[in-house]
Amino acid sequence: MIVTTTDIVGLKKHITGKVRDVYDLGDSLLVVASDRISAFDVVLPTGIPDKGKVLTQISLFWFEMTKDVVENHVITADIDEIIERIGKAGAKDAEQYREILEGRSMIVVKANPYPIECVVRGYLAGSAWKEYSALRKASGDGKPIVLHGVELAADMMESQKMPQPVFTPSTKESSGHDINISAQRMREIIGSEAGNALESISLAVYKRASDYAAQRGVIIADTKFEIGELDGRMILIDEALTPDSSRFWDAKTFEPGKSQPSFDKQFVRDYLLTLDWDQTYPGPDLPEEIVRKTADKYREAYFRIVGKEL
Repeated sequence: MIVTTTDIVGLKKHITGKVRDVYDLGDSLLVVASDRISAFDVVLPTGIPDKGKVLTQISLFWFEMTKDVVENHVITADIDEIIERIGKAGAKDAEQYREILEGRSMIVVKANPYPIECVVRGYLAGSAWKEYSALRKASGDGKPIVLHGVELAADMMESQKMPQPVFTPSTKESSGHDINISAQRMREIIGSEAGNALESISLAVYKRASDYAAQRGVIIADTKFEIGELDGRMILIDEALTPDSSRFWDAKTFEPGKSQPSFDKQFVRDYLLTLDWDQTYPGPDLPEEIVRKTADKYREAYFRIVGKEL
């Protein structure tokens, strides 16, 4: 079953994101990860089998592993409890949604999210590499490159490991791309105490996860977290260290100096770049082969991290 839309009669939909449908249960939220996939900020019409389950189950794995580092928003992911709770919240004939919800949903607390994407980079890749390259070209004098407040050597290569993981936050934009900012700018936005705490938590969670992943032959090149406030405490919310929020590389094939294959929607992006498509809505349908290869990559990410089949 490929789930690209959900509609639970009797429940109020709180948010519909690119991937997740969130329902308001009154004292909590039901988060359902669909099989929708987006590229270039456009949600495509074709779903990827099991994608939502992979995202949910990997997140639950990391939430459990890092709960001694920082609390998280999970109340339950048990399907029996979910069915019972949504029924009490007003879902009509809640049992009919069991198959759709099982494995891809969780009930979470309501928290107030900080307006910051907490990005941690262990390797120089993606938008950071593009910005670094542009700054180096503009400088041209071999002096250290300062990237959003972080000083880096002028001779780094694409995908090279950082001397140490760095915290490079960004804003959360309601439309378009988030904007990369310095940690100092983040502190100006939310205050020094909160900013320092976000940085500390993000780096600690990244270290715990990247150390574990390394044992599984996986490099977590970078990742982003969302952190919220609940009763004066910071908690980890949304998703955690999934192929949608992180760059996972195979340690065996890792070779700095170029872009690395990753366990995510790379097949989709590569395919779309071969088309005469202007990267605006609506997106094109995906061929069966691209769907299959992408689904396999997501499932492989789950297996490599968790150590068992989905």
